[in-house]
Amino acid sequence: MPPTLLLVEDDPLLADTLAATLATPEQQVEHIADGGIAAACLCEPHPYALVLLDLNLPTRSGLEVLATLRAVDRHTPVLILTARAAIEDRVKGLDLGADDYLAKPFALDELEARVRALLRRRSSAVDEAPSLGALRLDPQRQRFSLGEKALPLPPREHRLLACLLRYAGEPVDKARLIDEAFAGEAVGDNAIEVYVHRLRRRLADSGIGLRTVRGIGYLLETQ
Repeated sequence: MPPTLLLVEDDPLLADTLAATLATPEQQVEHIADGGIAAACLCEPHPYALVLLDLNLPTRSGLEVLATLRAVDRHTPVLILTARAAIEDRVKGLDLGADDYLAKPFALDELEARVRALLRRRSSAVDEAPSLGALRLDPQRQRFSLGEKALPLPPREHRLLACLLRYAGEPVDKARLIDEAFAGEAVGDNAIEVYVHRLRRRLADSGIGLRTVRGIGYLLETQ
């Protein structure tokens, strides 16, 4: 199945031009013109191989969309496309986790070259998909599998397990889980314990354990 690019751009003429340029038999392009809608699509597991993101968007800015994505997904490449030439905007976007930056106006062949480079980088990352025993996270689709079967998870459990998988074999404390899995949102100890309990049940009989390390945190390991 060809990869799908997400174009988040509110200028209809520019969006049509970019979509026509980037859509090929080898890749598809979906377009969203609203920052709030884009953030809602990207805050959960999504099918996009790359996000092309304008900063000036209605309802939510591109930087807010980027922060929402990076709170749950650190793998999908993001190319910022914006008329903002100020260095502070560029730095802020890169600090939030953008992979590249292209200031408008730009040549279409340069855009295509940067998209190809980011997709190659992503392909290399997919080849190194994080896994532990029978558990695997597909960075492309942001989906877990357990053996030969898909392991669908609600968004918070997905983010929690993805964080624990990144540190598989090491205990992860609750402060790090709140910071990395929940982007600092208010999540109490009891809520984390509930999510951990649910994940333990989902991983039962898989050869993978989720152990409480008293006084430290949680450890994902093979049994």
